[in-house]
Amino acid sequence: MSLITDETRASATEVLSRDEICRERLKSLLIEMGLPNGLLPLDDIEEFCYVKDTDFVWIKQKKEKVHKIDQIDKLVSYETEVTGFMGRFKIERLTGVKIKELLIWITLNEITIDDPLTGNITFGSPSGLYRTFPALAYGM
Repeated sequence: MSLITDETRASATEVLSRDEICRERLKSLLIEMGLPNGLLPLDDIEEFCYVKDTDFVWIKQKKEKVHKIDQIDKLVSYETEVTGFMGRFKIERLTGVKIKELLIWITLNEITIDDPLTGNITFGSPSGLYRTFPALAYGM
């Protein structure tokens, strides 16, 4: 079920299409929020939308992407639609992102930089599970 309604789309401050432009804007927004610019390494982005009043962002890509983060030896899956509310050093109510732990995929719903000075990033799941990794693994 998509969080993107006609009302949300109408309230968007920015609506971009074309992969290269969308990826650049996504990276710049991540940096503005104090997050690693490689946190959402999406490809073939069809649409990037941002609602400045609520900091709601959604990204649509052509197909699901599985990305390996070599520095921490983890697989992360990004669905065709990724949404969330970006704030300073965090993304809350995240949808469309999963990380593989052992043999199962765990849905993520929150990403936070605990303390920018320590350089750690924490990923949380709806079940209360969380893992902390060095933010450098994501391009910070």
